[in-house]
Amino acid sequence: MATNINNIQGNLRAINNRVLVTGMHFGEQTTTTGIVISNDDGKTRGIYPRWGKVYSKGTINNDVYAVGNWILVEHGRWTRGINLEANNTEFEVRMVETESILAYSETAPDSLNMGAEYRDGEHATVDPSSFINPQY
Repeated sequence: MATNINNIQGNLRAINNRVLVTGMHFGEQTTTTGIVISNDDGKTRGIYPRWGKVYSKGTINNDVYAVGNWILVEHGRWTRGINLEANNTEFEVRMVETESILAYSETAPDSLNMGAEYRDGEHATVDPSSFINPQY
């Protein structure tokens, strides 16, 4: 009998310098007014990085972000998701490339959808200073 490795029960830990994340958003989006925007990754608004919440860091990963922080990952630099059931909660876990982490935040970003900041479909309205950590 074959085992489905896409569904795992128990705990999962990253090894070496790897990072496991949860909470990456894919698919359709809903605006605050309730309009559903279908998944258009790479079609209308282009490709864009995604935020993920750090679930586990490998033991030799000395980067400044910690488990529970949010990291911004370059587009496409993550694995396919694995459904994990731990502590009576089910969620999807992905591994990201450490060298493709662009920024981090100790709190959840206002929007997990990097493409959501376009008002007219043409011009970005994101303030780049929002990605700067004042500690550095």
